[in-house]
Amino acid sequence: MRSVPWWILFSSLCAPVLLVGGWAISAELHGPGYDPASATISILASDGSRGYWVMTSALLALGTCHVVTACGLRPAALAGRVALAGGGLSAMMLALFPAPSSGGSFAHGVVVAVGFSLLAVWPVMAVRRDVPGRWAPPGRRPAGGTRAAVPPWGLRAGPSVTAAALMWLGGAWFLLALFVLDTAGAAERVITFAQSFWPLVVVLSCVRTAGRPG
Repeated sequence: MRSVPWWILFSSLCAPVLLVGGWAISAELHGPGYDPASATISILASDGSRGYWVMTSALLALGTCHVVTACGLRPAALAGRVALAGGGLSAMMLALFPAPSSGGSFAHGVVVAVGFSLLAVWPVMAVRRDVPGRWAPPGRRPAGGTRAAVPPWGLRAGPSVTAAALMWLGGAWFLLALFVLDTAGAAERVITFAQSFWPLVVVLSCVRTAGRPG
């Protein structure tokens, strides 16, 4: 039984690949003056950057992938799917509000904060206590042999809360690195990769659960 369409497996797989590929190519185009450990990804997509078009295209594609994944992730709760799509739209909006080549930008900062928050809460909001028609181990079936409904691993409370908590801790690390440690680039890369990778984990858990025998 197929619980998710094949195309969200493709979109969720492309998201982290596009993100990492985008910042790697943009950094190469930017030149040796760019330090990925201390400089943020936003610099690569800022006005005047040599890799602007690459990083901006990657962010647009990343956002599109999240929106597509949210549309097809039917086993997830609707609130979580909306939050994931909102995070994708925020990534796309960064193309409209790029960071300036020097100094800060309030609009850019707001979009980044909203996007991070949505992608950090969607795992919890997507949790499902039951998923109709899903396979359950014999020991968890009710008396009489009726098939019980068990959510995929990626949509259970434990893994979802853990993933969200780690993302919020990563956000705290980024703020500390931004103002104190001078490792904002490294922190941001870890956080953004984790947020782009978790949808793939959820999708794979849905595919695996759907492939079990009844």
